[in-house]
Parts: sequence; structure tokens; C-alpha cells
Amino acid sequence: MKIIEMRAIRGPNYYSRHPVIFMQLDIEKLESKPTDMVPGFKDNLAIMMPSLLEHRCSPGEVGGFFERLVRGTWAGHVVEHVSLELQCLTGHEVTFGKTFSTNQPGIYNLVYRYLDYKSGLRAGEMAVELVGKLYEGIITDVQPLIEELKLIAVSSLLGPSTQSIVDEATSRGISHFRLNDDSYVQLGQGVRQRRIQATMMDNTSALGVEIADDKENAKKLLYSMGIPVPEGRSVRTADEALKAAESIGYPVVVKPLIGNHGRGVTINVINKEELLVAYEIACEICEICLIEKYLEGFDFRILVIDGKFVAAALREPAYVIGNGKDTIRQLIEEINKDPERGIGHEKNLTRITADSMTERLLAVKKLTLESVLAEGIKRYVKSTANLSSGGTALDVTENVHPLNQLMAERISQIIGLNVIGIDIIADSLEKPLSSDSSGVVEVNAAPGFRMHLNPTKGTRRNIASHIINMLFPPGSTHAVPIVAVTGTNGKTTTTRLISHILGLNGRTVGMTSTDAVIINNIPILTGDYSGPEGTRKVMMDSTIDMAVLEVARGGILRSGLGYDESDVGVFLNISSDHLGEGGIDTLEELTRLKSTVIEAVKRSGYAVFNADDPMVLSCIDKTPGSPVLFSRYPDHPALKTNYDKGNLNVTVQDGNIIIQRKGWRSTVASVIEIPITFDGKAWFNVENVMAAVAATAVLGLNEVNIRAGLVSFSPSIGQSPGRMNVIDVGNFKVVVDYGHNIGAIKATGEFIKSLMPGRKIRMASGVGNRRTEDIIAFGRALAEYYDHIVICDADPRERSVGETAQIVKEGLLKGGFSPDMITIVIDEREATRISLDMANPGDLIVLQADNITQVIKDVLNYKKESTGLRLK
Repeated sequence: MKIIEMRAIRGPNYYSRHPVIFMQLDIEKLESKPTDMVPGFKDNLAIMMPSLLEHRCSPGEVGGFFERLVRGTWAGHVVEHVSLELQCLTGHEVTFGKTFSTNQPGIYNLVYRYLDYKSGLRAGEMAVELVGKLYEGIITDVQPLIEELKLIAVSSLLGPSTQSIVDEATSRGISHFRLNDDSYVQLGQGVRQRRIQATMMDNTSALGVEIADDKENAKKLLYSMGIPVPEGRSVRTADEALKAAESIGYPVVVKPLIGNHGRGVTINVINKEELLVAYEIACEICEICLIEKYLEGFDFRILVIDGKFVAAALREPAYVIGNGKDTIRQLIEEINKDPERGIGHEKNLTRITADSMTERLLAVKKLTLESVLAEGIKRYVKSTANLSSGGTALDVTENVHPLNQLMAERISQIIGLNVIGIDIIADSLEKPLSSDSSGVVEVNAAPGFRMHLNPTKGTRRNIASHIINMLFPPGSTHAVPIVAVTGTNGKTTTTRLISHILGLNGRTVGMTSTDAVIINNIPILTGDYSGPEGTRKVMMDSTIDMAVLEVARGGILRSGLGYDESDVGVFLNISSDHLGEGGIDTLEELTRLKSTVIEAVKRSGYAVFNADDPMVLSCIDKTPGSPVLFSRYPDHPALKTNYDKGNLNVTVQDGNIIIQRKGWRSTVASVIEIPITFDGKAWFNVENVMAAVAATAVLGLNEVNIRAGLVSFSPSIGQSPGRMNVIDVGNFKVVVDYGHNIGAIKATGEFIKSLMPGRKIRMASGVGNRRTEDIIAFGRALAEYYDHIVICDADPRERSVGETAQIVKEGLLKGGFSPDMITIVIDEREATRISLDMANPGDLIVLQADNITQVIKDVLNYKKESTGLRLK
């Protein structure tokens, strides 16, 4: 078997509302060997992965998948199930999967759910290899593979603290996405967003972090405000360290002045020899070290969020207890056999790793990992009590004296941190701290939550709820309204028009299209951003309070939607384009793909449908939102049904755009006063206008607000480049338009004919990745409306240069053109010039622009040549 393609689809998509892995798999010779023809296949798979018994598959009962194996199924289907089960065995409970045959024998498209995309992808690769070996009668031990997947997940998933915040946000309907591969996360959207880095907030005081980072100055500040702290001083040399220890008195603690996670810290140093070793360890983290009095007692962590005490834990670093016969290394290995200990954060406790920290800590006591401890001797093998390094934690939140709670809250104010972890050494927190025997040893600017979220013993605390309450106080808003526009033609114009109307009415709009990402009418990125990446850029902008997104089929197919839910989804039309790509071969499949947009509308939202397109209208029952219909025909039966249900309609009546709902009707504008309708002749743009009116009306704009936007939006090269831009060039006219498919040609054909009395000459090009029959049909469509075609090859894609042009020519000839009506000029700029040179008075030159900016410049240069002025 061979994987042809594999990718993670992250948003709502063609296959599922949830993230899935897509795999295109060639099972090669196994196409002729379904599982019922392979002796022992089901039994061998059951031996290798007995938990697959739980997979119900199509029979819908336990053992259903095994039943399918006995009846006979194909290798691709088996790979799907094994990919899912491998993830389940790592602790990622995923169940959704589907396998689709294609029109090519042996080629299958698989999708299956994932939680972590890296381990999801790797699970698919493993499954292909495992299933391939099963066909050879080889049973693989999957345990090493499961361990590998766990390590992948640990390295790529968010840490438990950050994940808890994200989970709490998700439970409240707050969207999120990661801004890097670490713990930098955005919660919410646009102007409503907040950002976190692990447990540090976007409004965490930089000054507070700096103070907390400098352990000596933090202690001095706390001491000056009456907080008990152990005596200590900073040192820069070993001699200074020795003098400081002698002055303070042994035992002492040696730690780097700046550091975190307990790195470089050595506690209970009792003599000069241990001190020198501990000093060298600390110096590897920071050249300045801190020598401080060692306090006898327990290690406590208090957590304060937004100035309020929220939790406390008793912590203990990882340790071993000698038995007089096993080495320290063997004692660690025995502890790690505890089924409650796992890799990273997968279980309640983390396995202890014998690393350089362990070796250095033991070296202070003149021990190694091969040393044997006497019976009952307890020795710490980590200097930090973090759960992630094998430590344990006991929740003591309910046992903290009110004065200690108040002290912790004062500390957060003194240091100036809205999230702070306070480390205390004391016999107990049930009584006020005594300055003689207890104290605050450290404050942390980005404290971990795991000890509170999932303590070894005691009550679990929902720390993240306090974080989300601080970031998004009750009653605050976390999202911006989203309008998503899809269809085959008119998407960009409709998206631009909606954005213009909203912007004119005081909204700061972030817009994506096939041309650019535009923030508040300023392009910030150019290129095709009609997929999830464009959405991400808009949502990251902290100024936008409205998002209007063009959503193209390619983005949905490759990566899914870039958002979870929209407030308004607009479905314009469906016509033949891009068929044969990505497993989308029919108009029905294309409709289903694009209907993802209206399926992802909020229940409180609205889905706008073109009632004049039967394929679009067939999707009306798929949306969870309220349907809004638009139509050229006020008596359309679908409009009447929608009207009777109390829903909104937009239509044209007596030359006016009207909005109607049961018991209410309002006129927005006359069609002829809206520039992009070209006095009502451009019906394709009248449809786009109706869609924009519907979308903005349900967002709360009244007819006056909407009309102001409609009448001020023109098909100019400034406001709508490449979309029906009409340029007067002396005694003939030029239209620059991106329309490049059959639907666009047919929609604009009659309007084009009406613009000028002379010949209609078009520079046109096919798109190389379209099916040959579709390119031929494109040529035939051109032949219906034009007198001469100049064919260029601006976008050959997978085809050789010039090949697509010849196929377009074939379509033109089949459409009734004679050879003398066709000119082939491969280069788009040269074809532009030749097309313009063909013009006679009264002619119309239509330039199907691929490089819109360059074609417009070339036309304007042509127009100005007589004056000697040229655009560079």
C-alpha cells in the first residue's frame, strides 16, 4: 500500500464538523484481496489489537467491525479503524471515521478523527504499515508504537495548565487558536480577543514579572512590607557563597538568582563541600546565585488569581526510599511501574526520569544512580516538587488560615501580578506564618496549575474558571459577528459589498477574499486568502469588530473552515467549476461541499440562500440558523413558503430592492441607482446586491443604512478591481473581469452584449487543472457570446504551457467558431496588447484577467500612450 496524500483538516469540513485526518491511499494489489480472502486476517488483527472488538462499524453493535472483516472489506477500511484505535490506546478517545472509494480502482479516501494532529498523522502512517504486514501474516507488537504516539502528543499538545484554560473557554463557547507551537494562545476574536502564554495573561504586568524573576529583590520587597522571608543574599563567586553560608548558618538553600521550574536549586546544603557543588549547579542557570537560610517544614504552593486566593497545595519532590539492596536507579524504575504514573501529563502521576538534575542532586550527597541506600533512608531525586518531574501534591485549599489567605492576596498586590504562585515553607498553613520558622521562599509569575487541577490526593480545583472570569467578566463579549460567503460566482463582489456597507456604518471590518486580507479598508496581505489562513489573519487583528469572509471550495476541501460557527452564511449559486478535483466530481458533491458554510451557521444566526438556484435551495434544511431567501421573482413559491414561516425575504419588485417579512415590507433602493447593477442590466450583480442586503439586514442595519452603502459602491478599479471594471478607451470600451468559468460566462454574456454596438472581443484563458471536458465546455460557452477570442495561457497548472489554450480552441471550434476568429497568444500581457489593438470604434474588449493589477495597469497605459504618460 502507498499513501498518496495525507493532511490534517482542522475546521468544519466536507466530512465532519470536527477536525479529521484526510488520507488518500492506494491499496495497489490488495484491491483484489478483501479480508475474507486472507486466511486468519480477522484472528490475527484481534490478537494484535483486541480492543478493536469495541468498534461497532456499520452493523452498529459491539464486534461489528470484526463481523465486517469476516464478511469481507478492503484494506483502506481496515486502515481507518486501526488509525482510530492506535489513538484511543494513547488516551485520545476518537471514534469518527469513514472510507470512500473513488473512480480509480484501488484508490480510497479515508478520514478519521484526531485530537492532536501530529499523532493523528503518525497513527495513519503506522496503520498502513501494520495492516500491510497483516496481509503477509505478520502480527506487530503495537506497544512501542503507542509509546511513540504518546511522546509525539506530549511534545505537541498544550500543557495541562494552558489546556485547562482552553477547555474552560471552549465550555463557554469562546473560540481559541494557537499562535505558535508552544503555549501562546488566542481566546476570542478580533477586538474581543485575549491572549495567554501558558498561565501568563496579555495584561500581566511586565514589571511584576521582572520583580518575581529576580528572587533577591522580590524577597527584599516582600520583607519591607512585613512578609516573612528567609534570610539570604546574592553572590557572584564561590568565595562569596562560602562566606554567605557561614554568615547565615548551615543548612542553606542554593539557587540561581533568576530561573524557574526549580532548575539549579539545591536544598538542605549542610557543609562547605556540598555548598561548592550546589553553587556550580546554580551557576549553570544564572551567574548570580542566591544563598538563603534553609527552613525546616513542608513545601506549600498558594495560588492567587485576580487578587483573590483560589487554591493551595502541599508538594513533595520525587524521592526514593532505600531497601538496602537495590540501586537508586532500580528504585526509580520500580516506582515507575506504578500504573498511575505515565508519560508527561497522560496520567495522575508522571514517571520519574533519571536526568542531569538527579545526578547533580545526588552528587551533592556524594551519591550516584548506582548507589544503594540503606533500609528506610529517604532521598530526593528531584529538587523541584513539580508533578511533571514526578512529584506529588495534596490539596489543602480548605485548610489555609484566613490570615495566610490575606497575606497571599497582599503579596499579589505587592509584586503586581494578576496570576501568581507563592511558595511557602512552613509546618502548616492552618495557623498564621511565624517569621522564625516559616516564610515565603519564592514567587512565580507563570505558575503551573496541575497540582491544583489534578492533585495526587484531595479535591480537584477548577482553576481555569477563575482565569476565564478574569479575562471575560460575566456579561462581556468574546466574539465578533462573522459573515461567510460562498458559491461558484460572485463571492468576491458580494463580500466586498457587504464589507463596504458595514464599514460605511461605523464597523471596523476584517475581510478576506481571493485577492487580499483587508482590515478597515486597508489591504494588509495580498493573494488568495479565501481559506482558513485568511480567516485566522482577520481574527488575530485586535481592531476588527466584524468579519466578512469569502469562502472558496479549495479551502474547505483542504483545511476546512477557519472558524467554528458564523452569524450569517451566504450561499450564492452553484455551477460547474473545479469538478474532478479532490474527489468532487459532480454538481451534487460540489453543492454538498459548499453547503458546509450554511451548516456552520449558529442556531441564533441566519443562512442566506439564492432561491433561483435549485441546487442552492436544496440545502435549505441543512442549516441550524433561520433561512433568508432572495430571488429576482417576488412570486417565487419558495419565497412564499419562507414568508409564511415568518422568515425574511429579499426580492425585486417594481424595479426596487425590497425586504419583506410577514406583516412588514420595506424598500431599500431602486435597482437603477445602484452602480454595480449597470442600470439594472447586470442581473448577476443584482443577485449579489440582494444577497448583501439580506446579510446586512439580519445584522441589524436598516434600509437607510443599507442604501447608503449600495449607492456608494461602484464597479471601479479602486473599489472592486477585476470585477466588471468598465474603462473608456477613446472610441471603444474595455471590461476587466476575473470571471473564468462557464457559469460566469453565461451569467455575464447578455450584459456584455448590451454594452457596445460593435464586436465583442475577449481575451480568455482556461485553467490547467480543470478536466479536459470542462475546458472544452468553457470554450463552447465563449462561442455563444463573442465575435473573436484571444486565448492566452495564464494559469497552466499541471499542464504544459499552451496545452490548455489548445483545448479552449477545440471548444470554440465545436461551438461554431471558425479558425480565423481565434488568436492564440500565450503570454497574458502580450495577449492584452493584441486584444486592445484589435479594437475598432464601437467595439468592446473584455479582458479575463488572471494578474488583475498588471492587466489594469496595461490598459491604463494603453489609454495614456497618446499623451506620453505611462504607469510604471
